[in-house]
Amino acid sequence: MVPERVRCAPRREESQTLTLTEPGTLEQAGIHCIAELYDCPPALLDDEAFITASLREAANQGMATLLHEVSHRFHPQGVTALGLIAESHIAIHTWPEFGYAAVDVFTCGERASAERACLYLVEALQASRHTLVKVPRGTGLKGRPGSAVPEPQAVTSPSA
Repeated sequence: MVPERVRCAPRREESQTLTLTEPGTLEQAGIHCIAELYDCPPALLDDEAFITASLREAANQGMATLLHEVSHRFHPQGVTALGLIAESHIAIHTWPEFGYAAVDVFTCGERASAERACLYLVEALQASRHTLVKVPRGTGLKGRPGSAVPEPQAVTSPSA
């Protein structure tokens, strides 16, 4: 069974934290979340099966439709896992030697949440510190004259 294509643009974002315009007026294609995860257990970050399972559950938690996944374990260490979702993508890149993971989730449509998927990965990878930045994508849709493109907004900051 082939899932239906997700309608990706435009969508209205109600969150005042993402707009430079009046609330409810920012049209965008989707939300791109970029997370930096620090002080994660190296054994988790080097476990390809665990990273892939975490990617699947992140898609589920973010209410996204996982279409395909691919992963690779590097030698001597590190894993990259990519998930193609109907709403765009999820990527996890790990550096066990530093206890670090880079997470990138882009979603479009009304249902999927890049932020929820990222926050799930913060917990699953047991990061003791993280940053999460939400970037609205496609804010200049429909060629609106004078439409401002917002700066990325940090929605969480490193833990003390």
